[in-house]
Amino acid sequence: MSLYWTIDSRLQLFAITCDGNVSFEDANAMVDAMVGANGFHFRKLFDGLRGSTNMTDQEVLRIGVRLRGLHAGRGPHGPLAVVFAEDKYEQIARVLGVLAAASRPMRVFKERHKARKWLDSYQVRVDLPLPETVGA
Repeated sequence: MSLYWTIDSRLQLFAITCDGNVSFEDANAMVDAMVGANGFHFRKLFDGLRGSTNMTDQEVLRIGVRLRGLHAGRGPHGPLAVVFAEDKYEQIARVLGVLAAASRPMRVFKERHKARKWLDSYQVRVDLPLPETVGA
């Protein structure tokens, strides 16, 4: 597996790091973890600086369709910061388009520390739902 994540319900943060080739199975396992943790409203940090993928266009599309299906009827979606190198844009452009469709703040960064600073900023955190109101 080349995707690693930490889910911190106290901080309302789902942090994902890529390290190597991300497979279709890896991506689905990550989505399963988010679903299992009911972490849709969490802030999300996706660090793809050291990642790549050999997924086919069809597999990328399937991940996108799955994510799009999860956007509906799940309540608020937390802000998303995506970090990746410019040369990886072609690989993830379709998925970024799907993720951008959700009603939530989203930004793309070239440096992880800037992404985390944005996620920790007052303007982002002020709009997070209180944990006791999620799913109520």
